[in-house]
Amino acid sequence: MRTTYMAKPSEVERNWYVVDAEGQTLGRLATEVASILRGKNKPTFTPHIDTGDNVIIINAEKIHLTGNKLQGKLYHRHSQHPGGLKTMTAQEMRDRKPVKMLELAIKGMLPKNSLGRKQGMKLHVYAGSEHPHQAQQPEVYELRG
Repeated sequence: MRTTYMAKPSEVERNWYVVDAEGQTLGRLATEVASILRGKNKPTFTPHIDTGDNVIIINAEKIHLTGNKLQGKLYHRHSQHPGGLKTMTAQEMRDRKPVKMLELAIKGMLPKNSLGRKQGMKLHVYAGSEHPHQAQQPEVYELRG
């Protein structure tokens, strides 16, 4: 009889990857990074264990959006006070808060529970081309497509 392999938290080996967002499409980058954060790119993937790797994204301000999304896509937030709805277009969001734009896209693709929050903490996004994680010796990750 065969048994299904289940990874144990003590057995998980975590790598560090650097992804360059320059010229990449937002959604396609987000799906692949979310998959790495969850650990779905590994043969030891176990749905209820955090088997994912750490991901560093650089050049977030140079992300690309297709079609009419720069003017048509809206980001909302609310202050929880009457009339407190604030709206920003994708163009404004990319100009003002490019890191937040990428984090929202990627974390929205992770599970909505404590495991997803734990996986989201392994995401490090930077607007420029510099990052403070050289000591972890990250590998450059080439995106598919």
